[in-house]
Amino acid sequence: MTTVTPLAGIRVLDAATFVAAPYCATMLAEFGAEVIKVELPGSGDPVRKFGTPTECGDSLVWLSEGRNKKSLTLDLRKPEGAEIFRRLASVSDIVCENFQPGTLERWGVGYDTLAALNPRLIMVRVSAYGQTGPYRDRPGFGRIANAFSGISYLAGYPDRPPVTPGSATLADYLSGVYGFAGALLALQSRTQTGRGQVVDIGLYESVFRILDELAPAYQRTGFVRERMGPGTVNAVPHSHYPTKDGRWVAIACTSDKIFARLADIMGRPDVAGGGRFGTYQQRVAARDEVDRFVTAWTSTLARAELLALCDKGQVPCGPVYAIDEIFADPQYMARDDIVTVRDPRVGEVAVPNVVPRLTETPGAVKWLGPALGQDSDQVLRDLVGLSLDRIATLKANGVV
Repeated sequence: MTTVTPLAGIRVLDAATFVAAPYCATMLAEFGAEVIKVELPGSGDPVRKFGTPTECGDSLVWLSEGRNKKSLTLDLRKPEGAEIFRRLASVSDIVCENFQPGTLERWGVGYDTLAALNPRLIMVRVSAYGQTGPYRDRPGFGRIANAFSGISYLAGYPDRPPVTPGSATLADYLSGVYGFAGALLALQSRTQTGRGQVVDIGLYESVFRILDELAPAYQRTGFVRERMGPGTVNAVPHSHYPTKDGRWVAIACTSDKIFARLADIMGRPDVAGGGRFGTYQQRVAARDEVDRFVTAWTSTLARAELLALCDKGQVPCGPVYAIDEIFADPQYMARDDIVTVRDPRVGEVAVPNVVPRLTETPGAVKWLGPALGQDSDQVLRDLVGLSLDRIATLKANGVV
């Protein structure tokens, strides 16, 4: 294993707020990029106050997602701030932003302006609806994107209102991942063309893209998928089932062969194969009956016993975990999925570790989200060439 990181030498300006584009920058930072978080003087990224507060004044969300970044305070709305940003962009590789379309252009730091100074510059732009289309100027957050994408309509039970699909920030994090992939693709393209480009992502698009056959099924057959609780449209049994000790497990039988294995460990091989639930079509037609059949069995077993039986029989089954159970699970421990990082302001904080896992050039969490503006002097001195006196003047004028 080498200590060289894949993105060593890449400089990123994270001019975004909240989660989506900043998460893209976080992933770039985890794999070695120098990421400079550009924040509004005095207040910083609003995510600093979003979530559980800590004794340092910044939230746990900020401490976790601001990892590995430097913090520079800079008011892009002021001409001096915009000029400094342009100078920084001229010596950077990637800019991440998620303002409403046209905002950076009004401030004089849009992509065309920056690319004229640095044709190799890549800009990751995440907005509610993307940079084009009739809705481009509408504001939006993850909850709105989840709703607009179609996933919220699918979350919950058919006789109840739609619910949040796991987390309101699902679209934000997923868009950050797509932004990360887009940035890497643009870097690769740059090695071939010598030029940068824009990575344009609408929050809703990242979620819409993962909804399997939703679009082609409607186009081909007119089928509008409805809410199904924990079930899924394309497989049965494929849901959450209760156990004797008041827990829940997830069971996924995605083929006739897997269902036959489940029937065997249930002691009911007669229902598989040539039996009444033997084929996918038979099970889908009798969905409620199949789920009741499986529930009656799982309810007679403690969760640990059930998991052991399914594991032995090679039936995909897993516990429906709460976070306290995740912390105690040996699989999470063995893969170091949770890493504890010591922060000089708040002490030890446990955060999710880096994904994906690379065997030769792995990413790392070097430090947690920094104090607001803690790196301003260093960045402005070393990258922009400003004197300490000039920096002091900019601070007095609210530019920094």
